[in-house]
Amino acid sequence: MGVRGLQGFVGSSCPHICTVVSFKELAEQHRSKCPGSTPTVVVDAMCCLRYWYTPDSWVCGGQWKEYFSVLRNFVRVFTAAGIQLVFFFDGMVERHKRDVWVKRRLRNSREVARIFHHIKSHREQPGRNMFFIPSGLAIFTRFALKALGQETLCSLQEADYEVAAYGLQHHCLGILGEDTDYLVYDTCPYFSISELCLDSLSTTMLCREKLCESLGLRLADLPLLACLLGTDVVPEGLFETFRYQCLSAYTSARENCGRNGSVILAVADHISKVLRLHQGEKKLEEMLPLGPNKALFYKGMTSYLLPGQTSPWISQKAKVIAPLDSQGASESSDPEPKPDVPVGSNPESEQDVLCTDLESKQESPMCADPESRQEDPTSMEPELKQQVALVSDPEILEVARARHVQAESYLVYNIMANGEIECSNTLEDALDQALPSQAFAYRPVRQRVYSLLLAGGHDGASSCPPVQEWFVYSGNPLRHPDLVRPLQVNIPGGPPSLKLLWLSQEPGAQAQRVDVLLACFDLSSSREELQAVESPFQALCCLLIYLFVQVDTLGLEDLHAFIAQALCLQGKSAGQLADLQLDHIDPRAVQLGSLLVRGLTMLVLVNSACGFPWRTSDFMPWNVFDGKLFHEKYLQSERGLSAEALVEQNRSWLTRFHQLKSVVCKACLREDRRVVSRRLRQPHHSGRWGRQGSGSHRTSSGHSRSGPGQHWRDQGPGNRQHESDPWRRHASSSG
Repeated sequence: MGVRGLQGFVGSSCPHICTVVSFKELAEQHRSKCPGSTPTVVVDAMCCLRYWYTPDSWVCGGQWKEYFSVLRNFVRVFTAAGIQLVFFFDGMVERHKRDVWVKRRLRNSREVARIFHHIKSHREQPGRNMFFIPSGLAIFTRFALKALGQETLCSLQEADYEVAAYGLQHHCLGILGEDTDYLVYDTCPYFSISELCLDSLSTTMLCREKLCESLGLRLADLPLLACLLGTDVVPEGLFETFRYQCLSAYTSARENCGRNGSVILAVADHISKVLRLHQGEKKLEEMLPLGPNKALFYKGMTSYLLPGQTSPWISQKAKVIAPLDSQGASESSDPEPKPDVPVGSNPESEQDVLCTDLESKQESPMCADPESRQEDPTSMEPELKQQVALVSDPEILEVARARHVQAESYLVYNIMANGEIECSNTLEDALDQALPSQAFAYRPVRQRVYSLLLAGGHDGASSCPPVQEWFVYSGNPLRHPDLVRPLQVNIPGGPPSLKLLWLSQEPGAQAQRVDVLLACFDLSSSREELQAVESPFQALCCLLIYLFVQVDTLGLEDLHAFIAQALCLQGKSAGQLADLQLDHIDPRAVQLGSLLVRGLTMLVLVNSACGFPWRTSDFMPWNVFDGKLFHEKYLQSERGLSAEALVEQNRSWLTRFHQLKSVVCKACLREDRRVVSRRLRQPHHSGRWGRQGSGSHRTSSGHSRSGPGQHWRDQGPGNRQHESDPWRRHASSSG
């Protein structure tokens, strides 16, 4: 993440730029200098997830009640010191960073395969060196922090840019994160989350002024240094030859610096002693071997300039524009997106250079028009035109955007503004053919959401353009997105408008919102049974009915485990859950835990799209799911323990257990899905995902119809366009 090699260089060659500081003392100093002003720390939340997730168990689906307790304590400590926190989350993967995103996902897939190999070999969770963040952690962290009363924001572009801009504009105490880009931005001080000691509220401050002093540079030179070393925008390999030439000419090598450190010193030396001599006389492209990468290089430079800032290395009078080649722009070599710099047209002119009218082009990230942040016109203009076609009501799009920024919704704005969404890796066993990837299990739900969000400007779902899905699943090389067509939401008279769902205060509007939510899960016929279920189990039952109808390899033992853990969770503290010990780890239970948690994220999506008919807290995992507790109940259920034993002899929970089981089983039976014990299945059961009946698959109406059939594991990635209900779900051979 950030500038290539800079983190290691700071640690080994420039440790003096790191100073241990006390947040309490800094806050006191701030209050003395600015009476009446609350000291504020802006937090790059994506950098902090690993720091926050301290529970020992991570492979079973997440220890959510323990995790919520950690977050609560984190907030409490800062609040006690009189420090306000503002949290930022990544909200978009920018186009030019997609290749980097894909490389990471493929690397993660290999890590997931190693995790499952370890579990099967040793029947235990791997060590922390193989730690893999539980599915949905970033999504649910947003809602946890909001539940704790914290200001939580979701970015419209690169999150670190918005963090740096917010810190500068609001005169924050500093930025808490773990990204060397914060050493390059000219913004408020940068503090390390990895060095934070919560007990003393002290951490390491990395001083960019001292870094400049060490390198013989000025603050304004840091973006140039960063781009010559390699950043999230400018690929590291672009200037490899140039760096080697700098190193060959460098004569002041320090001891114990190492090659990487020497390279950084050599490039900094070249900037200060060679490039600066001609600054103002020559353009950078005359002094550096930019070649065809000129636009990309300037894009990287300007990505570090916050609103209102300029660079002495970039002429402010440049007036023509060079578009970035879409291939070149996507070759950047690590972390996540950077903010886009608007560029213009005339792609064929060799005289074009980057438009750097920064005063007029740069806007505050929190108030910029989403259509104003363009990349290159050849790749972006069609997308902007599609925005107009996808969402015809600007008022609705603005509501979606505001909810996105305030971290109140999930994926809704991405779908409406870009027609593109992504989902990272999930703990799924690629060798287990009996369970579907969550990407396929919940795709029909997403398809109906697409119809709900996009059909307003079209004549029904069939005329809606497909949504691009970048979802990780076994066998998907992620060379291009799956093009997924919307699926009609079946409601008598058709679904209501988004204005009614989102903005109406009429008495019947809430009931309509519930109707649409259930229709997205194709569970309209189960409304009465679900209405009778109390909070927070209503949403869980909805999800379980959907899953058990969709996946016929789920059995009664699985249902018992899901229900029992949700009930027992209500009576357990975070400490009790932390003390829970498991006999062993079962790979199937690991995947089931992740499958359910991904389902909870789908509930967040559907609830957001329908205007929040249900309370968000009802499907937050710390209220309905615990990974270890589920694993324990799964192992007990597989051993044949009674319902009484599963609910720990609690009579009240036993009554609820049978009620919830009855609701799920009756709803499934209505869909011709009888939930039976996995022990009763025939030994030659194919383990394929589907409904009864040869080659059948479920349509949006809940009936089966004949289809050509395609096993869900065999659905390859790519540009195939999924027609309505594309899961050619094979039936199990057991019928």
